[in-house]
Amino acid sequence: MNSTSILRQKTSLQESVQEILNQQMAVEAHSSALYLSMSAWCYAQGLRGTGEFFRKQADEEREHMMKIFNYITHAGGLAVSPETSNIERNFTDLRSILVMSLEQEIQITENFNKMTEHCQKARDYQTARFLQWYLDEQYEEEKQARRCIEIFDQMNSKDAIFDIDREIHDLKKKD
Repeated sequence: MNSTSILRQKTSLQESVQEILNQQMAVEAHSSALYLSMSAWCYAQGLRGTGEFFRKQADEEREHMMKIFNYITHAGGLAVSPETSNIERNFTDLRSILVMSLEQEIQITENFNKMTEHCQKARDYQTARFLQWYLDEQYEEEKQARRCIEIFDQMNSKDAIFDIDREIHDLKKKD
């Protein structure tokens, strides 16, 4: 038996749990790439504040991916570096980006809820506890995405777009 097999046998991370964690790493990588694309679009429209907001959001999603990567590897599992493809690059307007961002965060929350449920059924309470951080984080992410839409809707007029841009940018300063 080689040393890799021995190391793998000494982990409590079940294959099914490792698989869903790797799948979520791919979701986080896709989310990071999507937010970076949103950032680029905003910058191209002259919306520097919102561009910066989404750039920081992209960085956070990559950090979330790496946190899962580290958890898997430290537990003796095999983390799989995800590929990203099919990243949206063309957006209609700022509001559609904000709505897409909220929808993305809601989907990620649903993923973490399902993952936590799976871990509890598998009696992997350590990983379920690890995932609690993400559930708390997702509450904040959804709240922030909703606030961006509220700001846009409350201030929406052609003359207010740069005020909207500044307000959204300032949300990251409040974190």
